[in-house]
Amino acid sequence: MRRGRLGALTRQTALGGLLLLGGRLSDLLGAKRIFSAGWLVLAAGSLAAGLADSIVVEIAARAVQGAGAALIAPSALALLMMLFGNEPKELMKAFAIYGAAAPAGGTAGVFLGGVITEWISWPWVYYINIPIALGVLAVVPSLMPNTSARRGSIDFVGALTATAGLALTVFGVVRAPEEGWASAATLVSLAGGVVLLGLFVLIQASRREPLMRLGIFRAPNLGAANLAQLLLGAAWIPMWFFLNLYLQQVLGYGAFTSGAALLPMTETIMVLMVVVAPRVTARFGPKSPIVAGLFLLAVGMAVMSLVRPDGSFLVDVLPASLIAAA
Repeated sequence: MRRGRLGALTRQTALGGLLLLGGRLSDLLGAKRIFSAGWLVLAAGSLAAGLADSIVVEIAARAVQGAGAALIAPSALALLMMLFGNEPKELMKAFAIYGAAAPAGGTAGVFLGGVITEWISWPWVYYINIPIALGVLAVVPSLMPNTSARRGSIDFVGALTATAGLALTVFGVVRAPEEGWASAATLVSLAGGVVLLGLFVLIQASRREPLMRLGIFRAPNLGAANLAQLLLGAAWIPMWFFLNLYLQQVLGYGAFTSGAALLPMTETIMVLMVVVAPRVTARFGPKSPIVAGLFLLAVGMAVMSLVRPDGSFLVDVLPASLIAAA
């Protein structure tokens, strides 16, 4: 369990730290090329993780997976804008499906992981990504629009400081319960992370072509949208993680059963995001649904905080999880 959590943290840290670089590469080299390259990198990382004979190799491979995802995510969004940018209604639907993919895919991944772990073997948790990547690469040439490259500089130093700063900060927080929040190891890690992230901001302010133009945050709607996404991620991901632990370690569910228990959340997310959310947004604008959504998430988490050691799925988990998913 600890090894899996460390691998997941490594992958997500690489994804978060390299996301801006992936977007910049998409701008300069073309979204279609970077999208394909990202799937190749993800497949390579998955193969290496499945074949790993040590935790060090496996963790490094998970970082490669995160780097591949950091290339895929921004280039996929750019391709989506190219395909539907001239059709506002279709673009809203496309955004809804794109948005639903992350939480629904994460929850479905837990279910499939349980199936694979119990009925096949654990390395296939990684190998399953390879045929998916090959399938995507097979259809990209015919389905995705061509994009042209353009000249420009790439801020590799900024990408390095952002990724290293994020990694040190995450490492310090993760190790703090064992080392102690006031221990030298924790304080050095957190201080190093803050210094590197501050250095990243200084680099972005001084670069002619930065990874992230700091001036974009003067746009009030952009700042509010990013804050909402930050709050959503900070609430949803830990809730989903601890809910999975509750199902397995308290209720005693196996990997397959706990994954199946999360499927109602997945279905609720997909239906509401794809069918309901675009209509609500079209009628009331984006601000009201954001506030209502965060309120519902807070209610769902408050109800979930009342789970009992001798609880049950139908009483303690299902109602709260459906509210949060909504």
